[in-house]
Amino acid sequence: MTDTAPAGNRLLNLRLKRFFRYAAVGGATFLFDLSLLWILIEKFHVHYLHASVSGFLIAVSVNYSISRRWVFKGSQRRLAAGYLYFLKTAAAGAMATGFLMWLFCAATHGPYLLIRIIIAAVVGTGNYLIHLYLNFRVAGHEL
Repeated sequence: MTDTAPAGNRLLNLRLKRFFRYAAVGGATFLFDLSLLWILIEKFHVHYLHASVSGFLIAVSVNYSISRRWVFKGSQRRLAAGYLYFLKTAAAGAMATGFLMWLFCAATHGPYLLIRIIIAAVVGTGNYLIHLYLNFRVAGHEL
């Protein structure tokens, strides 16, 4: 039993390290997305819908690039296929976020920022697991 404990701890540490890397990249690119949104609207007078989609696509692309190299290193999935999968997952996450925001804001009349943060944690964790097991397929691999 003691022989497997260090291996189990090592695997847990690897999982936590990968998850926190993913959270750091996601948080940074989320702030980047918000910054792009503000710049496009306030400085370049782009319509908010166009600015929102443009900022989202640019931020997701940056997220993919960093995540592929730093979080999901060692993936055997081809670059273009992984990117397409990443975009599909991001689009599904965006739709889930919109629906959950509508549902919980209408149902609770709670503070929308707090609701958005909670939803981001739930959707972000789901996206992480999808990428870990289905897209990049690096669960249990070294970083």
